[in-house]
Amino acid sequence: MPISTLTADATHFALFDLPARFALDQVALDGAYRTVQAQVHPDRFAGGDDAQKRVAMQWATRANEAYQVLRDPLKRAIYLLQLRGIDVQAEQNTAIAPDFLMQQIEWREAIDDGAAARNVAALDAVLSELRDAARIRFDKLAGWLDGGADQPAAETARELLFIQRVAEAAGRQIERLEDA
Repeated sequence: MPISTLTADATHFALFDLPARFALDQVALDGAYRTVQAQVHPDRFAGGDDAQKRVAMQWATRANEAYQVLRDPLKRAIYLLQLRGIDVQAEQNTAIAPDFLMQQIEWREAIDDGAAARNVAALDAVLSELRDAARIRFDKLAGWLDGGADQPAAETARELLFIQRVAEAAGRQIERLEDA
């Protein structure tokens, strides 16, 4: 779809002429991104007037931002939910299931223990467990989003954000120990 036919409020999916769903063909996204960039890249408008250059830069920036959102499964899920009027409220809504809260505490304690013991293998084990937990939730998330079950999808997205933060903390500890 030519960029000239899109409005400024077009969704990321419309920008790349892709269906608005969680399951996404990465090859199709990559190809669509390259096509859009070829249409709007500022170098194509180097000889144009200032307004053309500015518009090209805005569309190129928009395409980059849209691509970054759609290529990341968690960002894509949150974006889909936003399009449906559901705010994940990750920062404000910290209400999570008690069993997940306990699991999160256990992961954080395991990270603290591994860091204190300078045990990279223990931290790697926590990271592996976090990846498994994320994979299970992404499978659920895909079914909920593509099936229209937005509330469970939002709760799962919040859990994935927590898992992501814990995994980043574990990664930082591993880097710290390996750099020491």
